[in-house]
Amino acid sequence: MSNDAPRPMMYGQERQNQIYLAGLQGQRPAIPVSYEALEAQARERLTPEAYGYVAGGAGGEDTMRANLAAFRRWRIVPRMLRNVAQRDLHVRVLDQALPVPALFAPIGVQSIVHPEAEVAVARAAAGLGMPLILSTASSKTLEEVAQAAGSAPKWFQLYWGRDPELTASFLARAERAGYSALVVTLDTNLLSWRERDIQAAYLPFLLGQGIANYVSDPVFRASLPQPPEENPQAAVLRFISVFTNPALTWDDLAFLRAHTRLPIILKGILHPDDARQALDRGVAGIIVSNHGGRQVDGAQAALDALPGIVAAVGDRAPILFDSGIRRGADVFKALALGARAVLLGRPYIWGLALGGEAGVREVALNLLADLDLTLALSGHASIATVDAASLVRGE
Repeated sequence: MSNDAPRPMMYGQERQNQIYLAGLQGQRPAIPVSYEALEAQARERLTPEAYGYVAGGAGGEDTMRANLAAFRRWRIVPRMLRNVAQRDLHVRVLDQALPVPALFAPIGVQSIVHPEAEVAVARAAAGLGMPLILSTASSKTLEEVAQAAGSAPKWFQLYWGRDPELTASFLARAERAGYSALVVTLDTNLLSWRERDIQAAYLPFLLGQGIANYVSDPVFRASLPQPPEENPQAAVLRFISVFTNPALTWDDLAFLRAHTRLPIILKGILHPDDARQALDRGVAGIIVSNHGGRQVDGAQAALDALPGIVAAVGDRAPILFDSGIRRGADVFKALALGARAVLLGRPYIWGLALGGEAGVREVALNLLADLDLTLALSGHASIATVDAASLVRGE
């Protein structure tokens, strides 16, 4: 993507007009507009195990509820007569001009919701010019996804496992395939106790799903007694043995820096001291996240952690945010509290389940339309003017 600012688009008005005019012909949106209806319809489409894997969280899912409740505690303060006829949603992250302040979050094992999986998401991202972050645990290889994404910005998310040689191979492949940043997820050095998955005795990796980047990797394949095509069970067991690494420390970041030229972004930061430590070690950006409530039951809501991390980081590096984004107002609030951009997670997966590439695109366009109108109706013509003064703390 060019570093020049993209042409401003009126996402909200264009989207509204498109839908309302189609309504005159008896057409209604094929993909549900509200998040609640979207999830409910996806639940009907998916197997109980697949739905539970995507929808579920750690333990009793208190953190998931806390993420949503945190957004309700902040209220937007609209301002009037400010000329919002033209809006500009573009932002700059890592010296790239992005058309909107939202990216597709890294979510693995997408084949359990749609056979085209991450390739369908990549095509939707390409059509929108919206950045994509690809999970290490994808159902399609990082090379396939990069090709489908075309010129859309794409970052590679790393689950940092036990095999250093395999990690180095992933990094080299990501660079060759054209990924422009490395997102390192820190909060999954072990898989949490997830009651829905445990009750269903369901882990898709054991069925060979979500391991495409492993079985296609020469280092991983060399570690197997037989090729994965001949002995898939051995490949699955090898994956399980190397996927997580609870022994990692801050000092290990030097290994990543030595093996990639890509800017490194750390995902899963919730404490200001961890944010400072990250920047002191040369990290290019931070994603404030609690993994959508999937890792620590009873953890702090990600949005509650955001202001303290913004204060600690200042202007040293961009801060991104995920965990709980459902509507345009949520994006607005996260931006007002200091995030440069947000990551969209479960909503686009439900869209993928219902309509593949088209479903992902519809969900993203609805979110952007909602954000655009929220921005205008709150008195802002640009993302750049949204700040903490745009909000008030509610009950």
